[in-house]
Amino acid sequence: MTPNQTHTTLAAILCVLCVTGCVQAVPPDLLVALEAIDQDLIALRAPEAAPEEYRQFVRQWVSLKARVQLDDDLIRWPWEASDLENELRRLYITSERTVSQLHERQASQHRTAQATVARLEEQLHAITSRVESIDGRILLGERVVQTDLLVKQARSFFEQKDFQRAMQAAVKADHALKAQASLLSQELGRYADASRIAYWQTMAKQTIDWSRIHQSTAIVVSKADRELTLYKNGRKVLSYRVRLGFNGMLEKQFQGDGATPEGRYRVMDKRGQGQTQFYRALALDYPNAEDRRRFNYAKKSGRIGQAKGIGGQIEIHGADNELLAQTLGCVMLDNPNMTVLYEGVSVGTPVTIVGALTRENAVALALSELVQRRDEI
Repeated sequence: MTPNQTHTTLAAILCVLCVTGCVQAVPPDLLVALEAIDQDLIALRAPEAAPEEYRQFVRQWVSLKARVQLDDDLIRWPWEASDLENELRRLYITSERTVSQLHERQASQHRTAQATVARLEEQLHAITSRVESIDGRILLGERVVQTDLLVKQARSFFEQKDFQRAMQAAVKADHALKAQASLLSQELGRYADASRIAYWQTMAKQTIDWSRIHQSTAIVVSKADRELTLYKNGRKVLSYRVRLGFNGMLEKQFQGDGATPEGRYRVMDKRGQGQTQFYRALALDYPNAEDRRRFNYAKKSGRIGQAKGIGGQIEIHGADNELLAQTLGCVMLDNPNMTVLYEGVSVGTPVTIVGALTRENAVALALSELVQRRDEI
């Protein structure tokens, strides 16, 4: 072999060794794995869920990537140690552990948020049904809408896998539901008050006794049960469902409050078609002396503003004008029932309107359930 041939052979052997034995300074698959880790951390909301760990990862990853770019053209023998590769592998191991922990944490948050939001939605549905059953929606005002929006917001965040915000919205909704139940208990608690119910029972009994003694008709209205009962000669002859004003369950205080008054009244006028804006009407003598006494006392004590009036025009009437029936605090019957009642009473008939006649009245039962659910939230 000539010297030239020898040199050529040695050169070829060196090239083969370089091609087959030398490697890049950093394995490409390691860089790909770290890029995937970066995407996983972002998907798992690491900047919010694990801010310190994510900051450390980003700081090291940016620094190491810059070094990789500088060493991009370098090659090394397989047996040569690479500090850069070792640092990248350590970063991968640490970050992979963080990803695993975040997955576990997210799974736990998912279960907690899912149970919490589902429970709130069930509670909201149950409470809303009870609120509507006792005409409490107007009393609660915007609170109903705000609470509903909070529950929907919690559901929306949950669907977006933003479990932290879902729980924050759920906590707010939880407080709002409890506040609703507390407000209703405060405003309507008298329907569960034994002494108040006993007073109403006495009023009703005196009216029924009057009917028996005078061999005449009398009417008793229970607001809690939305029921009007006609007595004749002390005996019950009929009972009808009624509707009240938009704030009918409250004690009437002033004109325009939408509350149906409670007390002892009489029919002072019977108004047929053409004499009333409703189908037929029995006009009551509200306000009577007792109403005026309470109203004047409330004004003097500052519970009612000086510009407020006591109101009037309280009737038992039919349903031709349902819009007004929902604003004036009257007692409304369906027209066929109003016809029977209208023909069965006369001017001067006593009408006693009470909050409730039993401790197990509809409002008291609803409040009891609301309080129970409030404590369960």
